[in-house]
Amino acid sequence: MYSSFLRRVPCGFAQQPAGAALAYGCQSATAKHANRRGWIDSIRGFTLMQMIAYHALWDLVHLYGVKISWFTGAGGFLWQQSICWTFILLSGFCWSYGSRPLRRGLTVFTAGAIVSLTTVVVAPDQVILFGVLTLISSCMLIMIPLNCLMRKLPPVIGLLLSGALFLFTRTVPSGHMVFGLITLPPELYCGLLSAYLGFPPASFYSTDYFPMLPWMFLFFMGYFFSRCMPTPSLSSGAFSGTATLRFLGRNSLPVYLAHQPVLYAAFALICD
Repeated sequence: MYSSFLRRVPCGFAQQPAGAALAYGCQSATAKHANRRGWIDSIRGFTLMQMIAYHALWDLVHLYGVKISWFTGAGGFLWQQSICWTFILLSGFCWSYGSRPLRRGLTVFTAGAIVSLTTVVVAPDQVILFGVLTLISSCMLIMIPLNCLMRKLPPVIGLLLSGALFLFTRTVPSGHMVFGLITLPPELYCGLLSAYLGFPPASFYSTDYFPMLPWMFLFFMGYFFSRCMPTPSLSSGAFSGTATLRFLGRNSLPVYLAHQPVLYAAFALICD
């Protein structure tokens, strides 16, 4: 298990907090490294710390048998969801500010492929297919052709429309949509490509599953929300947070990739 999450269930489509790499590369195309929007880095760094803390507790509960009742109940689920939503929204929020979207998207996609390959080889019972890195990289890449069209939408309309589509498609991986009012044809759930899109067959299993439906609409919400923000509020000097949080936010992808192996090693030394 590289980055498993709240419960080991097949086709569970939010088992791991959307990792820090979801907001990878939030830098203005014309800004230097020192002029990054510090408040965005700080939020990302703070959420990254929450993700690491969550995974540490997950390891203790599911690998070492520590009993933490609130963690396996509603409290843990709400914590998990807050991490997921924050990272995915941030990644969409940052898309417009980053340069070289093709390179950034391919970088994150490659990282996701490495994670998947690692789990297949090292921990096949905890395999990760179409996880959070694949989601964010796919959204980054499809935004390249979609951006010209989406910029024609008024930001508030785009935000509301994306939010509605996210809610309506929230349960597509479970076989229905629009709050259970529409049952989808079982023929849609037929293979790996369908699982990537959000239609996993019954045999599909992944410990970190973020399909395009519904999660890409949450990414789009972040994109439109950034366009709703007045320009002065995006200055790098406002609400810039601490240097530690900004550092974590700026280095979110390598920290995300390294945190679980480090946790495993630490717990092995302490607990075994």
